[in-house]
Amino acid sequence: MISRFASLRQLTLFFILTVLAQPSALAEENQAESETAESEGWKAIVRSSPYWVSQGVYRNILTIRRWVLAENGYCSNPERHILFDMRGQFLGWISNDADREVTQKRLNDTRQSLYQEERAQEWIAGDAGTRGYPFALACDQPHVDLDASISRYLGKSDEDRLWGAWDDLSFGSKERPGSLHEALMHVTETRQQQGRLTLPDNLPRYLAGQLLIESGARVRAHSSANARGILQLSPPALKDCRIRPRNYWNRLAQFDCALRLTHQNARNLQPVFDERFGHLPESKQNELFLLLLVQAYHGGAGRVQALLDDETLAKPAEYFAVHHERYSAGDIAFGMVFHNLGRDRLGLASLYYVADVQLATEALCQTAGLKSTALCDRE
Repeated sequence: MISRFASLRQLTLFFILTVLAQPSALAEENQAESETAESEGWKAIVRSSPYWVSQGVYRNILTIRRWVLAENGYCSNPERHILFDMRGQFLGWISNDADREVTQKRLNDTRQSLYQEERAQEWIAGDAGTRGYPFALACDQPHVDLDASISRYLGKSDEDRLWGAWDDLSFGSKERPGSLHEALMHVTETRQQQGRLTLPDNLPRYLAGQLLIESGARVRAHSSANARGILQLSPPALKDCRIRPRNYWNRLAQFDCALRLTHQNARNLQPVFDERFGHLPESKQNELFLLLLVQAYHGGAGRVQALLDDETLAKPAEYFAVHHERYSAGDIAFGMVFHNLGRDRLGLASLYYVADVQLATEALCQTAGLKSTALCDRE
């Protein structure tokens, strides 16, 4: 668990804020997730790795992402890269050079040294067009200040509080505006009472975490992919929710749409999920399903469904379903993606997004005043 971050950094292909975007330290870390023109080097390593390497991968990825997001550990100096293996285990770090080519050479030299020292079973040189192995992650990335984001979410400043109406929802008043937190709970509880939502109990806290990652709780957040608002919804998604352009930034509408889309994702994924993982203990099922819903929000429900039932992409899920006792719910969720990296536009950013949402959710629920609320006091 984490109690406080100095800042929160996000690495996600689709949801980086345009106003915060900065170039990554190396081109190899900012490749398109399809990577179709790339050599098969690192992909061959992934394809040949046994499924058991996913034991502990969830905890390991959370650890290295925590260093990046909190600017501590091996990322206490942002001018570094850290290297990790297919299990998400930290292997080493380098100091960046002002020259990107020199930094790239240092990365590759370190990769080769790790292999020669038998700390890595294989190594692949990376460059501007090829992802190397062991994998590298820059400590210096586009970021959003988490303290400020949580402050906006809790409506500490008058300008971050809201009131108004959307559809049949009415929240607050000009004299008594409320916080984003209160608005989220109001929209969720209203739709559940109306019977219009069927969602896991813990979904609201993850949606709050997604809001912090997606927009930093900024009402006018606008991404390079044209996603908009506090939950970075795309125009097609907003249209599906029957939201007109003049209401794209309406925060009640954003909550309502995100909840509706997640409800649809849950309804579409539940049957195939139950078929694959319905025999798992209930608590493990619930945790795994939540993580997959977060993944679906990032990359689409169709892609997550393919991880569950596609003839090729579902092979890891088939294995984990049989041997689930050996893996945590997080290991299973991450293993399903890891063993398909490079397929169907699945990349490391898919893992980073879910990890960052988890860490943001934990940070939010450690905030004074939220620990025992309906948002966080759920198991």
